Amino acid sequence: MRITVTVDGTSYTDDVEPRTLLVHHLRERLGKVGTVVGCDTSNCGACTVHLDGHSVKSCSVLAVQADGCEVTTIEGLARDGELHPVQKAFHENHALQCGFCTPGMIMQSIDLLADNPDPDEQAVREGLEGNLCRCTGYQNIVRAVRDAAHEMRPGAGPEAERLASDTASHVGAGGE
Repeated sequence: MRITVTVDGTSYTDDVEPRTLLVHHLRERLGKVGTVVGCDTSNCGACTVHLDGHSVKSCSVLAVQADGCEVTTIEGLARDGELHPVQKAFHENHALQCGFCTPGMIMQSIDLLADNPDPDEQAVREGLEGNLCRCTGYQNIVRAVRDAAHEMRPGAGPEAERLASDTASHVGAGGE
């Protein structure tokens, strides 16, 4: 089946098997290996990406379901060599150890901040409950999300991604 999907501001048209998961399409066909395959059962959240500006676990979405949509991966967050404020906050707060869950945690955190630009500790914990980390104990992750919220006021999320994506597509980034 032929699909067209815009990933990190670049449009791609590909033939895919109808059963191909979005996570596998991103990694194997488009080289977006920052999107991690964790459990393949949607339990861990390591594969979280944004689909039309909202977080989804890409192991539970078929690539054909993303036809005509915009996907943002962890690789699409930095702009002009500058980390996204959430990426920066994770780095500054040591909110990772092995790093396996980090891409999904960051993508979910951005979606959380789009819905709640000033979450308290409990709201952060609830907003990230579908993303598992086996290393950190979550304290530094919660701290990072709250620090990013203060840095990003009035909020983050889909509109900021769309504006950045529009800028990238006008620069002439094009795919096949």
